Amino acid sequence: MKHPEQYRGRQVVVLGLARSGVQVAKTLHRHGAVVTVNDKKDRDQCPEASELEALGISVLCGGHPDELIHQEIELVIKNPGIPYSAPPVVKALDLGIDVVTEVEVAYHLCAAPMIGITGSNGKTTTTTWIGNILQSAGLHPIIAGNIGTPLCESAEEAHTDNWMVVELSSFQLKGIAQFRPAIGVLLNVAETHLDYHGSMEDYISSKAKLFVNQTEEDTAVINWDDPVCRELVPYIRAKLLPFSMTERLQAEGVYIEPPYLPHEQHGGLRTIVYKSSEGTVTDIIQVDEIGLPGRFNVENALAAIAACLAAGMSSEQLASPLRSFRGVEHRLEYVGAKDGVTYYNNSKATNSKATMMAIEALDAPIVLVAGGLDRGSDYVELVPAFKDKVKAVVALGETKEKIAHIAKLAGLPDALLVDTGDSAADTLRTATRKAAELAEPGDIVLLSPACASWDMFASYEERGRIFKEAVHTL
Repeated sequence: MKHPEQYRGRQVVVLGLARSGVQVAKTLHRHGAVVTVNDKKDRDQCPEASELEALGISVLCGGHPDELIHQEIELVIKNPGIPYSAPPVVKALDLGIDVVTEVEVAYHLCAAPMIGITGSNGKTTTTTWIGNILQSAGLHPIIAGNIGTPLCESAEEAHTDNWMVVELSSFQLKGIAQFRPAIGVLLNVAETHLDYHGSMEDYISSKAKLFVNQTEEDTAVINWDDPVCRELVPYIRAKLLPFSMTERLQAEGVYIEPPYLPHEQHGGLRTIVYKSSEGTVTDIIQVDEIGLPGRFNVENALAAIAACLAAGMSSEQLASPLRSFRGVEHRLEYVGAKDGVTYYNNSKATNSKATMMAIEALDAPIVLVAGGLDRGSDYVELVPAFKDKVKAVVALGETKEKIAHIAKLAGLPDALLVDTGDSAADTLRTATRKAAELAEPGDIVLLSPACASWDMFASYEERGRIFKEAVHTL
């Protein structure tokens, strides 16, 4: 544990009673901070409040009282999803009070070195994969962060012989100050979360904060094929360890031999190799041996390999866990087959790039189930993928008309629009049934919404589970 004493006696406000907020409140209280937790939801919607009050933590529900933020407050820790326009955040910043996310607190309490993974797509798969590979080598990883386990909960349990493997969102990274991962991994940057960030500039700068406190002793793993990632290189002080699908790297890095041409799909024998700083090239594994389908999962594998090499693993230790890994729920997850039709759940695809990558990963005609929360995207980048791989579209949610328009631009038959029924679950069940009726033997029915779930569902996990239940009851 690094600096638990820095919180003793300090007045701290925690904004948001989500799981991470509850955990950080408990953690700070345990280390002597004077903690007040605030949530704008009414008290009857905050079941965690009584538990915190029993510990001696003040809890204020039902709004943001004016007296919540004042000059004596020394730190505000906000739920990552709370916008910076929220009144208590604005007031804190105006008063010069530090406003951070749980990630910052966990960093100061964690004895283990951290591997931080961020990107628009592939974070959870790559985070889990890195943990799996490190575990196979006996390096004692602890997986936490945006992946589901609050980072504070795991940080206090970590020892110097662990690796803390942390999935990080742009929301979390925007609220850091001194957070410094020993290894930072930036997978890719695509247009998403603009409703929160307001601009791509703010979104990119939030992702880039992964590297801002690193020094020459640390490692920055970046996607050399992503132009936004590459533009950050001049600002990175850490040792650079890039990965590439399309280029033989001139310096140290992980890449494909022979490289893929841009936009080229799988074909021919290819090998993932590591080029050391001395120029020695070592074979890691053949691309076709990787345990997950799809070109984007090859990219995830390259990133995982680079991170694990930076953590001290040898090239020889990597092949077996790369072969055996079978992925994460809701991320191009095989659901089953019925009447010659195969079903995949890719509910985690909450932007068009994620859906495009899923479509490109599959090698059969696709009936696509898509649509969800409208965040203002136009989805035009999906047109080529629709033309090449999609035979029919079933659209639902707030964006169903936009998705139908993209299908029309791609020259597909009119998309089948599913109106919201008595419940969100019934609507998705109807969409799944309609997709099954459109599919023929040899086809794939793919749930890959290209949108967040919150117009209809509490989470993409709920959406994915209902889809899988619908498939199993066809």
